[in-house]
Amino acid sequence: MQLEPLDTHLWHATHPFKANGLPITTRMTVVRLPGHKLLIHSPIPMPPGSALLRQVQDLGNVAFIVAPNKMHHLFLEPCAQAFPNARVYGPKGLAQKRPDLAARLHELPAGDLPEWLPDLEHFAFEGIPAGNESVWFHRPSATLIVTDLLQWMAGDLPWSTRVYAALTGVRHKLALPLTVRALVRDRSAAARSAERVLRWPFERVVMAHNQVLDTHAHAQVTQALAVL
Repeated sequence: MQLEPLDTHLWHATHPFKANGLPITTRMTVVRLPGHKLLIHSPIPMPPGSALLRQVQDLGNVAFIVAPNKMHHLFLEPCAQAFPNARVYGPKGLAQKRPDLAARLHELPAGDLPEWLPDLEHFAFEGIPAGNESVWFHRPSATLIVTDLLQWMAGDLPWSTRVYAALTGVRHKLALPLTVRALVRDRSAAARSAERVLRWPFERVVMAHNQVLDTHAHAQVTQALAVL
């Protein structure tokens, strides 16, 4: 695993693993805020002494670690152990799901935190309580950061992953996967959140699964969120 730059203050790295037996990859995004403070979004494994850990340490001081939804918490605890002075955030409901993390976990607010502004904005996407996902906008790089809300599983994948991606509608284009659409409980609230996402002037989309989209990003997100 290697940390790769996306922009001046934005990096990412991917990690292959199995979710319920399905081979997939997930993505960690690292944002450098003013003062060389780092925010780690959706951490992946960074074993002691690993090149990836050293790369992150060389970028600045890890001040914040974020689980952006109730699904992306698997590697939160080892990341918190690697950076014991960081403030750890997770969505509403994660402390109940992971009581072992409750002592360190701060509930991610529904809206922006002053410590991250003006570079990094976020809000909780409403209407899908099973995930309680937050969406993020890195203003200096015009980048939208999402986790499970939008997916595009392209490239050379194991056959089972290709089948899964095709069945959920994310194999050949950016889309709101059918697995997430099935979890919508308040369609009006989700639609309001979708409209709010589209007010951000983003030109890039970073997804956990599995693409980074640099071309016609806003138009493609508009089309994907139209189902709401």
